[in-house]
Amino acid sequence: MPQILGLISQQTIQQILSRIDIIDIVGGFVKLKKRGANYLGLCPFHNEKTPSFTVSPAKEIYKCFGCGRSGNTIGFLMEHEKYSYVEALRWLANRYNIEVEETETSPEFKQQQQVAESLFIINNFAQQYFSNVLFNEEEGQDIGLSYLKERKFRDEIIEKFQLGYCLDKRDAFATTAVAAKYNADYLQKSGLVVMRDSRLVDNYRGRIIFPVHNQTGKIIGFGARIIRSNDRAPKYINTPENEIYVKSKILYGSYFARRAIDINDECLLVEGYTDVISLHQAGIENVVASGGTSLTLDQLRLIKKYTNNLTIIYDGDSAGIKAALRGLDMAIEEGLNVKLVLIPDKEDPDSYVQKVGAGSFKNFIAENKKDFILFQLEVSVKDAGSDSAKKAAVVNQLAETISKINKAEDFTRQQDYIRQCAELLKIDEQGLHNLVNKFIREKVQREEQKSPDKKNTGPALNETIDFSDETFNALFQDELQERALVRILVNYGAKAFDEKKTVADYIFGEEIEEDFFKNKKINDLLAIYKREHSIGRNLSVTDFTYLPDNEIVQLVINATNYPYEMSVRWNDEDRAHTINKKIWELNYEEFRSQILKEEKANEIIYFLGADENYKNEVEDVLIYLKLKKVKRLILLNEEDMKNPQSDPETIKHYQEVHIHLKQMQQELSGKKGTVVYPF
Repeated sequence: MPQILGLISQQTIQQILSRIDIIDIVGGFVKLKKRGANYLGLCPFHNEKTPSFTVSPAKEIYKCFGCGRSGNTIGFLMEHEKYSYVEALRWLANRYNIEVEETETSPEFKQQQQVAESLFIINNFAQQYFSNVLFNEEEGQDIGLSYLKERKFRDEIIEKFQLGYCLDKRDAFATTAVAAKYNADYLQKSGLVVMRDSRLVDNYRGRIIFPVHNQTGKIIGFGARIIRSNDRAPKYINTPENEIYVKSKILYGSYFARRAIDINDECLLVEGYTDVISLHQAGIENVVASGGTSLTLDQLRLIKKYTNNLTIIYDGDSAGIKAALRGLDMAIEEGLNVKLVLIPDKEDPDSYVQKVGAGSFKNFIAENKKDFILFQLEVSVKDAGSDSAKKAAVVNQLAETISKINKAEDFTRQQDYIRQCAELLKIDEQGLHNLVNKFIREKVQREEQKSPDKKNTGPALNETIDFSDETFNALFQDELQERALVRILVNYGAKAFDEKKTVADYIFGEEIEEDFFKNKKINDLLAIYKREHSIGRNLSVTDFTYLPDNEIVQLVINATNYPYEMSVRWNDEDRAHTINKKIWELNYEEFRSQILKEEKANEIIYFLGADENYKNEVEDVLIYLKLKKVKRLILLNEEDMKNPQSDPETIKHYQEVHIHLKQMQQELSGKKGTVVYPF
């Protein structure tokens, strides 16, 4: 849900960055134990029993060697708390009592921001008021709390979700709020009160109050459920849209579910507030609610921030089925893996989990997940019956849905759907394939008409990629050596290579050609380093980890962080070489398992890239890059030799160049060592 945020000044950002203590911040969320120069703990991003989450205070970074998550302090807050970059900065500023200075903004923006902040303050006041009424006033206890107890909600879950009750009186809240000096216009904008007969009256009288939180835990609005039977009144009243409450961007319970979704790598979607609360009470916390409305694109993208796996749990009646099917195409197009579970016996998730218990509910979900597309096909075919026109419409609708699976990595999934659906419909598979492609072409044409200058430069859908061992090993070696260059630069760039040059001087003196690098972010990193190096500044790991480009940040962190540290007895050069050889021959897990069998389990072992060996690493990486350049020149020269229009003299020249390049290749291959980079 959008929080109105201005641009934070660079001066404030620098002040925040200078105060950051990564151990202090991360240690507030993860129990850390000192291990050598670093700190170790259980990863908060996945379930693990053996700690693999490492925090380096010197580099100001964290990395999990189990799931691969890594970043700096700001990145941790963004990942763990699901903050935006600006929200993370504001959180840190508040933590360190730093006054946030904002860049110049328009009067309109300042007004919008003022309204937003006022609404947050009013909503916070209202939540405290309603919760106090629920627990401490007679009507709240007798009606509101009794109702919640009948629904079997325990006190701790009521307090967790900050539930409340609004007195069934004309203006009890309005009078209290006005007496507390809250602005009448903002009170109306919040939806808590309305103006009737020139008088402010409560909008949620006699209702249970469900606060709605944004991603940082601030209250952006409310849902109010009626308790007493009243045919004329709507069952729920929700906050009207305003500067902080936009219904299409809200998933109820997402603030409380975000970590559980992250860890389980699955989001359960239900309809109502009480469904979410009941499942949380049962220990199933990776659940959010859509509020009974059709899923919107913004809601789907909010889910995708946490996971690609969405399981929709709705009532098993026809209305529930129709609700579940709404928004399907958008979910597919966003690349979500969508499953559907229908609750039996006219139950809803709230009543069913209380009826069967948490364990049985989890088992039911796991055993009854249906693929969304196949379920849609099943329902549509049943509705069509023997009507041939309706069947044709089903096939067209199905083909259009499958065509929405348009991401390159989902190509196999799309083909599998075509095969399964053709079997179920008893139609020709190639015909369905052609129909899907027709919808894809039509979509491309529509997009091209919108953007006539845009050209499609990506690979064809049916393009075959060669993943032979030789090709794969070449790609793998390239990536290892490219990352090794990054590690050397940021770790040792300022160190002396010889009496006259630093390591950075030596590397850039070799005229590295940027287009050699398969990872284009390495080009960006080298450009940044070169620019700073040209004015006499060598960048460190920390300089890079606070760049705004998160891909470069991840590149540097992954290139410079290891799961083990140096132990004194591993300084033996022969022993280190043996370990390096084992890393090269085994994959990482096999290496770890084998080495830990040989060594004491509690000893920190050392391998790879000891500081005293950095000069050898520099030489090895540069030899590799030179060798790559020579190989490239050989290929280009061979292409020129194939030109049928070349005269004998030109061909002779090409042959001489070929011999010379082959000699260079042989010399470099003789010099080349083994630069090992296993991450």
